Amino acid sequence: MSKKVLAIDDSHSVRQMISMTLGSAGFTVEEACDGADGYAKATAGNYNAIITDLNMPNMNGLDFIKKFRAHPSSRGVPIIFLSTESDEASKREAKSAGAIGWIVKPFDQDQLLAAIKKVAGA
Repeated sequence: MSKKVLAIDDSHSVRQMISMTLGSAGFTVEEACDGADGYAKATAGNYNAIITDLNMPNMNGLDFIKKFRAHPSSRGVPIIFLSTESDEASKREAKSAGAIGWIVKPFDQDQLLAAIKKVAGA
């Protein structure tokens, strides 16, 4: 059974790139278009890892993490930020909210794959 990853990003092309990168390595990738959509899917599904953007409409990545971490289904699910932002204050805030990693866009496919394999136990 393949590992399931939820990719949350308001950019369709970024979600496609994530899906292509992880899908070619055997992961099942589901997509969400913003934090609100991601929260609905994350609490209804069973994911081995979640990748989220920071800046999105409806619910940004930080708000998503804070809300998801308050839900029982978030227990043990690693969350990685994938964002164009790279300042240390944002990284600290994301970590304190419950993210375990941060990858800067545009991302290196090998780096993303290695990070997801590590956190998802693949």
